[in-house]
Parts: sequence; structure tokens; C-alpha cells
Amino acid sequence: MNEIHFDFEAFLTLASAITLVCWLIGKFKYRGEAPQDPGVMASIIAFGYSFFPVFIFVLLVRTFVFEPFRIPSSSMMPTLLTGDFIYVNKFSYGLKLPVLHDTFIEIGQPERGDVVVFRYPPNQKDDYIKRVIGLPGDEFYFDARTEKIYLNGEAVKQEVVGQYEGFIDDLQPRHTVIEKIEYLNGVGHKMLTINGISNQAFNFTQLTVPEGHYFVMGDNRDNSADSRVWGLVPERNLVGKAQFIWMHWRIPNFFEGLKRIGTKII
Repeated sequence: MNEIHFDFEAFLTLASAITLVCWLIGKFKYRGEAPQDPGVMASIIAFGYSFFPVFIFVLLVRTFVFEPFRIPSSSMMPTLLTGDFIYVNKFSYGLKLPVLHDTFIEIGQPERGDVVVFRYPPNQKDDYIKRVIGLPGDEFYFDARTEKIYLNGEAVKQEVVGQYEGFIDDLQPRHTVIEKIEYLNGVGHKMLTINGISNQAFNFTQLTVPEGHYFVMGDNRDNSADSRVWGLVPERNLVGKAQFIWMHWRIPNFFEGLKRIGTKII
């Protein structure tokens, strides 16, 4: 997800705070009844009193339970396609304060292979989605010539499936798109390379992942700006774990898009 979006979380937090004040005034000054006083202020208090439960409910669900996201780019092909709408579990990696994003209840940590949504480190207004490759303490090395990943001195297992025959999305490759299966934590996931060789320039191909940070990569390896380009993802930037696709609106074949609904993200 490589796009700037309206900061809905900040809006909800502010709206909840303002309507809370109105709710308290209505509750104690007007004893729970709509203000009968004429004027703009009375109207504002009446509005806030009525809508406070709605704002606080949406804020709590969106902050602590789940949030829907739309995939706007091809960086996670073939796992996710442009036009996929996904469900993101917000409490997988702990409960975080809205706006401040500090974790106040520890629940779990990302595992190698998780597909995660996070706030893009260079621009906190952007939401990105990538796959966790390197965990804190891992010695990471990426061989750009062979597309191989090494973790703690051992090559991550990859199997070549063959030429990719699926939906190309917004790609216009000049070479053959190769589909592979990559195994992280013993679980295989699909990934793509173009002709098996990367021609991108990377800034981070060898490092030790520090505590509280994660190395992430897109499944569409030759069409993904990820930790190889802009660096690590701090723990506080994590938004949640991508769980499944709940709608798709992109593939020209309507029935093929329909088949994606309910697909678990692995």
C-alpha cells in the first residue's frame, strides 16, 4: 500500500474527545435529555451527546480489533493483487494507543513469514504491506544476483514453479515472470521474480536486524520498494497482521475476482 491517506484515526480520536465533552455536559447538566436552550452551542451539545457512542465504538473497533485496507499496487503479487480488500487483525501484535501508537498491552510479536501492514517509516501517513523476512537479532543477507536470501548464514529455501501464468495486474514485464515457492518457518508462500535476476539498486542487502525492528520484503521481489531500499520497520510502526481477502474489485473476469473472497493470506 503505497499511498497517502486521510488520517482517519486522528479524526476519530479528536471527534471522540469532543463528543465526550458534549456527552458529559448533556449527562450532568441536562440529565440525559436534549438541551432545550436555543442557539448554536445547544445544538452542538445535542449533536455530540447523540453521536459520542458511535464515534467511540468505531474508534475502539478500528484501533483494537480490525481495520479494512485496499491493496493499491502490485508489490505483493501473487499473494495480493491490486483491487484486493483485506482484513487486518489489529491486536495480533499488542494493543496500541491511538495516534501515539505506543503498545500498552503486549499480546504477540510478528513471526517470520507474516504479512503485515505498517506505517511507512519515511512517511508515517503512508500504509505499506509487506512480508516479514528478518526478525530482531537475525543476520540478513540478500544476494541480488541470485535473488537468494540468507538468514543467520543459511539460505532460505526456494523452489522454482515455472513461468507465472496468473493475473499480471499492472505489470508490463519485458522478461519472463518466474513463480517460486519460498519457505519461511516451514510454511511455503508464492513469490515472483522477473527472469530470475534483479536489476534494482538496493541500499540494505546485509545487516543484523536490531531489537524492536523488522526486515520486510514484497512477494513481487523485482517490483517492490521494501527494506532493501528504505530500511527497517520499527515495532511501533506495526498496524496489524493481514488475515484474509474479504472483497476484490479489479480482475476483468468477475468470477475469478469472486474466487478471491475469503482467501486466507499466507
